[in-house]
Amino acid sequence: MRVLTPPPRVVLVTGAENDPYDDAEKVLRLALCDDPEAVAGTFDAVVSRSGMAGAYDVAVCLVATMVGDRVPSGTWALDFPGIDEASYDTRWVARFVSAYVNSDPGTGEALFGAAIADGQLPNCLVALAGSAVATLRRRA
Repeated sequence: MRVLTPPPRVVLVTGAENDPYDDAEKVLRLALCDDPEAVAGTFDAVVSRSGMAGAYDVAVCLVATMVGDRVPSGTWALDFPGIDEASYDTRWVARFVSAYVNSDPGTGEALFGAAIADGQLPNCLVALAGSAVATLRRRA
């Protein structure tokens, strides 16, 4: 049984190696082992195979795992005191999760693009994986 919800857009899956759910599961396993280099390497492999769209889909799967499927619909506000003083990757994760919870894929894609342009995407994705693992550990 998977706890992930589908990505917000349809992707072409030509084989098991292109399944964002499988890639997200691998990222989570590596993050659980506290191996940020392997997490980054896995995202690099996804980008090599499926482009940035593939990495975006894996990131959405990670957020879906964090959030779960019991989020009431509506508009959610980001309540993160001191977010403007937080590190780039921490701000990015908080805002990316907020975009997902608010069913706002346009903002999520814009955040993804900004992290690419700023050269921060690898750090952001590793931080996202770490946040997902921390959330799962809190639930356990």
